[in-house]
Amino acid sequence: MFSHPADFTPVCTTEFMAFAGVADELKSLNVQLMGLSIDSVHSHLSWIKNVKDKIGVDIPFPIIADLDIAVAKKYGMIHPGQSSTATIRTVFFIDDQGIIRAMIYYPLTNGRYIPEIIRLIKALQMTDKYGVATRANWQPGEKVVVPAPKNNSEMDKRFSRDTNAKTGIRVSKRFDLLYLVQISISPDLIRAKKRESFIRQVEASRSRSHE
Repeated sequence: MFSHPADFTPVCTTEFMAFAGVADELKSLNVQLMGLSIDSVHSHLSWIKNVKDKIGVDIPFPIIADLDIAVAKKYGMIHPGQSSTATIRTVFFIDDQGIIRAMIYYPLTNGRYIPEIIRLIKALQMTDKYGVATRANWQPGEKVVVPAPKNNSEMDKRFSRDTNAKTGIRVSKRFDLLYLVQISISPDLIRAKKRESFIRQVEASRSRSHE
């Protein structure tokens, strides 16, 4: 869900055209796009018709007419420092459980960068599907970060997969994507691992001395 300051304004019109341009991609990602402003249903309908007639662009998603500002207030879309009668440019990423996963706020004066919105949607879906994190400037198909192991057993599995134990990083092929597996291991687990290794070395040395 995203809000815009007002119908029939230049920046908002360019944003709606941009969102319309990625409507098919959003649909393929199972995302329902929904706009909102403090305008009437009649204003929305007239504006959409105007965009179609004058520019030739269909707006394929619904727009909430929030005349009583009920939704805008609940979602913090009104910033008095910007305006008390218009919503700023917000974007709320809400999952299928009704949980807000991310929010982006833009001032009244500056339009949104749509590729970043698409990128964040794909990043959130990657996290949900594989339980990974995405690094700064991540793009779909690039390396991701795997969370730290929770116990010794998980750590042993990580170290057994051609991991560089000094850096805690390995590169592997999974899910047809190249992953950067960053093993953020706690100091306690590292110390335990070193103790186990030392004990094994001592026992092996004793065994050889008795042969």
